[in-house]
Amino acid sequence: MSEPKRSSRRISATLADTATPLATSRVVAKKAVRRAAVRAPKPVDRATLEEIFRRFAAADPEPKGELEYTNPYTLLVAVALSAQATDVGVNKATRALFAVADTPQKMLALGEEGLRQHIKTLNFYNTKARNVIALAKRLVEEFGGKVPESVDVLETLPGVGRKTASVVVNVAFGNPRIAVDTHIFRVTNRIPFAVTKTPLETQVALEARIPREFLLNAHHWLILHGRYICKARKPECWRCPISDLCRYPDKTLA
Repeated sequence: MSEPKRSSRRISATLADTATPLATSRVVAKKAVRRAAVRAPKPVDRATLEEIFRRFAAADPEPKGELEYTNPYTLLVAVALSAQATDVGVNKATRALFAVADTPQKMLALGEEGLRQHIKTLNFYNTKARNVIALAKRLVEEFGGKVPESVDVLETLPGVGRKTASVVVNVAFGNPRIAVDTHIFRVTNRIPFAVTKTPLETQVALEARIPREFLLNAHHWLILHGRYICKARKPECWRCPISDLCRYPDKTLA
């Protein structure tokens, strides 16, 4: 009868041994979270935010996106094609495409196979071709070939999400919306303008905080800043025009 007791003691000892590292890891994780919370800077105040955008505006009064387009429809297609692709790659594909299909009607005439031949250098080109043709069909049948000016309506179209819809209404129709991509999400949380967890949270926070006079161009300024200066792996803080205003704790030197 004594042997089972010794087994129980051994089992208890084993469980204690395995539980100790687990408990330790939990304590370490909690401490890391607390340190990160203490270390994370608070969002910049309104006066600082305004000064940041004044500097962006002074450096680039009329910022432009890098996707090439000729009208609202080609802009919509170009942005839809840019998912998981570079602007340079999209432009190479669409120059010849838009020369023959710059309206929904012409895109339908080109057909899905013809479209695939133009965009086969892009990631997920089969899915994108299906979406662009389905998108053209709906525009022709429901909107007379015109691109809707509403984000909510655009989001119902094949292959069009909130980011694409926001870009189109901002650039094509002058509606001051922020289309949040990875660059804008990073810059927003790094400066920070706001501390957010999702693109939608970021869009809502930015559209609420950025002064109206800067809101129309803010989308371009933030993307270009994130793409060429406030880079993901190594931000080039030594040449950043707002480095003295940014609260990012890990600034880099040249």
